[in-house]
Amino acid sequence: MNKSYDLRNKPILLFTFLLLLKSAVAWYVVFDDGPNWSMLVTEIPFFIIVFSLIEWFAAKRKILYYMIANLLITLIYFAVLMYYKYYGVIATYHALQQADKVTKVGESTYSLIAPYYLFIFVDIVFFLFLMFRPKYVKRMKERGGSRMSRKVLLTSTVLSLALCVFSVWPNHASMNEIKKAESMGILNYELYTLLADSTEDDNIIAAREISQQAVDQLKGVVTPAAPKYFGTDKGKNLIVVQMESFQNFLIGLKIDGQEITPNINKLVKENTYFNNFYTNAGQGTTSDAEFVVNTSFYVPKNEPATSSDYMNKAVPSLPRLMSNNGYYTATFHTNSVEFWNRTALYKAIGFDTYYDQAFYGDDDHIAFGSSDEVLFKKTVPELARLDSRPQPFYAMVISMSAHHPFHLPEAKHKIQLPEEYDDTLLGNYLYAQNYADYAMGQFLDQLKASGLWDDSVVVFYGDHQGVPMYTLDSAEKELMASLVGHEYGYTDMFNIPFIVHSPSGRLPAVMSGTGGQIDILPTVANLLGVSTENQLHFGQDLFNQESNLIPLRHFLPTGSFINDSSIYVTGKDYADGINYSLSDNGKLADGSTEAQFDAAQRLLALSHSYLLQLPDQE
Repeated sequence: MNKSYDLRNKPILLFTFLLLLKSAVAWYVVFDDGPNWSMLVTEIPFFIIVFSLIEWFAAKRKILYYMIANLLITLIYFAVLMYYKYYGVIATYHALQQADKVTKVGESTYSLIAPYYLFIFVDIVFFLFLMFRPKYVKRMKERGGSRMSRKVLLTSTVLSLALCVFSVWPNHASMNEIKKAESMGILNYELYTLLADSTEDDNIIAAREISQQAVDQLKGVVTPAAPKYFGTDKGKNLIVVQMESFQNFLIGLKIDGQEITPNINKLVKENTYFNNFYTNAGQGTTSDAEFVVNTSFYVPKNEPATSSDYMNKAVPSLPRLMSNNGYYTATFHTNSVEFWNRTALYKAIGFDTYYDQAFYGDDDHIAFGSSDEVLFKKTVPELARLDSRPQPFYAMVISMSAHHPFHLPEAKHKIQLPEEYDDTLLGNYLYAQNYADYAMGQFLDQLKASGLWDDSVVVFYGDHQGVPMYTLDSAEKELMASLVGHEYGYTDMFNIPFIVHSPSGRLPAVMSGTGGQIDILPTVANLLGVSTENQLHFGQDLFNQESNLIPLRHFLPTGSFINDSSIYVTGKDYADGINYSLSDNGKLADGSTEAQFDAAQRLLALSHSYLLQLPDQE
């Protein structure tokens, strides 16, 4: 064969073919329709442009540059795969900026890897092997050294560029990032996001337009002249307990006659239970939940709150509100305060003090620190010490043992699940939550024995989803459907419990109105008789409002929100979005309105604009 026509002398064809196979793996995982013919006209042109640049400008070491380009694009596809499996959205450069966190949650990250994901690295391993074989290196240099026709290169580059523009521009206005990536192609979408963000105006709303009245009007909130339960527990301590990865389907759940969370079930029966309550966490998950609950502001769009410019501010918050009303404030967490930049978080929201790994040590290590048993055992004496002071206190206590991927030591198993749960994410989750509930039972006993239970408003809530629907295999999805009574979906995944213990005993047993973590601040402030009139907040007092509108961030496409009947998930725009019933995750024809869609986006913009315009702290 004529050497000039030998395909082995055309690395552009070889590497394009290899990357096409890798793109097919990514499309199979991320997009509902999987790989299809449109992938050819969205992904291949990007490869051709990159490789054409190498052909144009790399006179020497051409094969090396091909291999580097191949590696970088492979890493992008791998990041997209991994990110989608947990978050359900497309990773962009924003996520890569948090890559340092991956090393600190390594076990959680590695658990998401399916064996076939590693297929996309096979060729790279093979090339690395050849690099140590001199005769093959020489042969690759010879074959890669031939120059492509400039006319062919120019034609292919121009045609590929035109196809990329044709894929990107008609779809740039789509709000659903997954649909946008599918229409544009994954690599085109990644590049478009980078360029669009660099030129996009933040569209900051002027401070004069941001007020509580504006927020309430968008949400339909009408503050009663005499709010129900205002000051019911005035002067009592406030203890807020954040439960790691705790979802609402666990409440009352039995498997083979075994209660998974018997202590939380008892809490639900004896206190006030909000059964239609949802997480507002974003990319920062646990730390984002801390931020939302303590501020009643929304998390930023493209990054965890603790990595945002918000951390430079003195953010209006529950700790500041309680401090202004004579309370001492503290937060308790067995991990290092540096993790997820909590040092900045606690300064921004104004806690008086914090307790972290330096206080708890590393005894009985589970997940990222000492176990929940250690957390609660060492926390209650500190709470009792705070209670001995003349002023009341606000304490936040953050559990952590039930953290993804839920690898609990077998010695901590308190129940025995059926065989079909063995070695599954769902089975591990149930074991971890059962243990967390066991530790919670000890905490409740200690609170009651110390007298704190009768002298404190104590609230409990889940921080974020624990069982991502995107991670489950077909067998686990069937198991989940048997547990929740229907196909497991968004409304189950984001539904978390919220439980309020009031020493007064005057609150209703069940509250079924829609609520979210954004609402905790004004709800507990009402019970404690603390006015929020002069502190901007985006939540509402759930004891005095019957309707709600809750914008969602990050885990769903931009524009998604929760209302009184459904979770709305954005399509390319409002009109082709889908409403999922809060009761059974079924699709609703008329579950939302475009006015709610517009209001939800305005609320997010008001929150972001207000926080960015706060003065920086010294």
